[in-house]
Amino acid sequence: MLIPMTQASAVDLHRPKVEYFNVDDLTNIDPKGFVRQVEQYRVEPWGLYMARTSDHPEFHYIESWLLPSLSIRVTVFQFTPAHLRDQDYYVDIGEYAQVGPKKWKSVDHYLDLVVRTGREVELLDVDELLAAHAAGYLDLGEAQRAIETSTATIDGIAAHGHSLEAWMASHGITLTWKWK
Repeated sequence: MLIPMTQASAVDLHRPKVEYFNVDDLTNIDPKGFVRQVEQYRVEPWGLYMARTSDHPEFHYIESWLLPSLSIRVTVFQFTPAHLRDQDYYVDIGEYAQVGPKKWKSVDHYLDLVVRTGREVELLDVDELLAAHAAGYLDLGEAQRAIETSTATIDGIAAHGHSLEAWMASHGITLTWKWK
């Protein structure tokens, strides 16, 4: 369903995207229900790392960290040459939790950040968050937490010289990457 926006644009309204990460099975069930094979999972006290190939037309590999205490997912995409993007990290705002001994779950809360190290952090999809709240997909508390999390993340990264790594270090977190 499309919701018309005041500036003659439209938002693709959808429920929050839910994803599952099965550590023992080395699988990732994406928001559309497709089961993806995972190359590597690693559990740390602060979160879950996942690395896997992708059949997406714009990128061929994805690495993500689910960080429950910060309510974020940090991702590095390996873009195909035809779809290179000016970004170092993509940050999803949402709920990330371990839901079993070897199973994790993510619920995306629409807002995303693009981190360009040393330069800026760009906030994306405010229109999606507002439309989802208006449609009842997120209650007021969830929408407010998404906004608070995104602004705290932007402020934290900016206060550390627009360095996600430095901000993570201030939380005692060291993110490692296969391709970075």
